[in-house]
Amino acid sequence: MWKMTSTLLPTFRVTWPLKTPGFELSRFAVGLAAVGIAAVYFFYRRRKPKGCLDPERFQDFKLVRKTRISHNVGRFRFALPTPTSVFGLPVGQHIICRGKDDQGTEVIRPYTPITLDSDVGFFELVVKMYPKGQMSNHFRKMRVGDTLAVKGPRGRLIYKPGQARAFGMLAGGTGITPMFQLTRAILENSKDKTNVHLIYANISHDDILLKDELDGFARKFPNRFKVFYVLSQPPEAWNGGIGHISKEMIEKHCPAPAPDIQILRCGPPGMNKAMAGHLVALGYTPQMQFEF
Repeated sequence: MWKMTSTLLPTFRVTWPLKTPGFELSRFAVGLAAVGIAAVYFFYRRRKPKGCLDPERFQDFKLVRKTRISHNVGRFRFALPTPTSVFGLPVGQHIICRGKDDQGTEVIRPYTPITLDSDVGFFELVVKMYPKGQMSNHFRKMRVGDTLAVKGPRGRLIYKPGQARAFGMLAGGTGITPMFQLTRAILENSKDKTNVHLIYANISHDDILLKDELDGFARKFPNRFKVFYVLSQPPEAWNGGIGHISKEMIEKHCPAPAPDIQILRCGPPGMNKAMAGHLVALGYTPQMQFEF
């Protein structure tokens, strides 16, 4: 039988850290890596804050400002949870809003904010309120302090800088909002060299939405942004287009068909159908076209 007494057990005394150059260097490398990983993590969190949107469920956002732009158009600002929160809507996409019509029936409609994630703490919608519009009723009755139920993002387009050499944009009425969002994202990014050519159609001069902002883009970025307004009921001394957007207007004011250009359109159904016909006749392939 084996018998071992405690006096025969070897005794070890270890002092940490071990005084060996290799071990010290290893601990230094591990520490440096940990600091680096933490720095990257916090930098990423700072650069890529989590957005407020949820694609599956509606969330309520409080109305903090309501501005009348014209007799039937309003600009609505909604607060995000904190002053530093970002909305989290990719450029080119839209949100779904829920409200009630004048009978109290639930209504759901898509809208594109005119703000970007560089606008922290809030998002804004420009809404045209039609006399018999179901969702128009909800926005017309909204007062500061009321909430709007929103979910998203939605949409087939997620813009990436440089995906086209130039955009031609054909907008009608409130169809300007996705065009405005995309234009603003392009022009405010100094690394994005995409050119934008916008044709914007309305009934009267008062119906032109965001005109001050669009004209400001044209003045500030004369080599990158062009806008041509079309009115079916123009005022006297009008130097823009008259009637509806024609094939000739597109040919003159939009980039010619090419693999690296895209034509975007957004407006009433009748307009979208007419524009699709014009574009095909001018030689724009389906790959060069996108309808919001």
